[in-house]
Amino acid sequence: MNAPPEPLTRDDVAFSSGQFLRLLESIGLTGTWSWRFAGDEHRWTAGLFRILGLEPGDLRPGYESFVSLIHPADRMAFSSAAQIRQQGLVRDATFRVIRPNGSLRTLTSRGEIYLAPDGRPRSAAWSVLDVTDRDLLARAQARQARLRRATFERTRSWMHASRYTPSHRVASAELLQLTGLTQAEFRDDWARGLVRQDRAHMRVFVRSRIEAGAPFIADTRFLLAEGGHGLFRGVFVPVRGTCGRVESWTTLSFPRGRPPGLAVTGALRRGLEESLSGRHLHAARALLDWSMTDLARASGLSVSTIRRLEADGGAAAARSRHAAVAALRANGVVFGLLPTGTIAVGRA
Repeated sequence: MNAPPEPLTRDDVAFSSGQFLRLLESIGLTGTWSWRFAGDEHRWTAGLFRILGLEPGDLRPGYESFVSLIHPADRMAFSSAAQIRQQGLVRDATFRVIRPNGSLRTLTSRGEIYLAPDGRPRSAAWSVLDVTDRDLLARAQARQARLRRATFERTRSWMHASRYTPSHRVASAELLQLTGLTQAEFRDDWARGLVRQDRAHMRVFVRSRIEAGAPFIADTRFLLAEGGHGLFRGVFVPVRGTCGRVESWTTLSFPRGRPPGLAVTGALRRGLEESLSGRHLHAARALLDWSMTDLARASGLSVSTIRRLEADGGAAAARSRHAAVAALRANGVVFGLLPTGTIAVGRA
């Protein structure tokens, strides 16, 4: 009989995008900065200073300060300060920076604009990744993989992302370790790792849910590599691209009857939020006794955007859903996925 798992510690919840970003920042691979237009307030993280070859205090944070370090041949990829402040025009870019010691680094950046309730740009934020030293990034990824394996060994919980179409599935390293299957065996028949009498039903069930394109929960009896079987709960969440099409599925798996050993973060949380409809947001707002204006004010969105969100008003409104959901969560609203696949709305 296996020994009961030890109590979870903070280090057990290592496989999350937030912790991975902190790891990358600690070794000088990533950094972020925010710009609040009112007052021209800029904040750079210590990681951004490191990427630029600076120490905090060497240079006053600012958009022009950042652009001044970019190689002149690459500056055309960036909007002007006026375009960002007035039009909310932010471009993703890969570019070179010239450090004070004369060395060149290749960076990639992604930015996002936040709007005021009247729809005008209010602030911006960027994440910057140093892609010069691919080997250093690979070592960071290897360290994260070790933390992920340690979490799996302790909690039997794991996350996985895959295209996950009915005809194409790739198993995670954790699932292969759990069941003893090879990747080739899994591709040939993903249900081979299940208890035999469950296979036909689960093939039909999973295929139908994937084709439906909505989050779902599946309780699965896996055949274990060491013998016997174990009951696991899997949370399956579609992740959509900008056009609204499902591009991949993210899953969180853990032994049923135990709390997940991993936090709901990153693509998993984003996919769950993308699955919220207008009626969920309306119900959440009603729980707080908020008007559309209240939600607009709390989320930094316009009232017209809130109205489009609650009317399921297309991709443009969907891009603002995360801001609205964040405001609702911050005020005690909880969204949960029930075993039936229904999304529940409640208060903490």
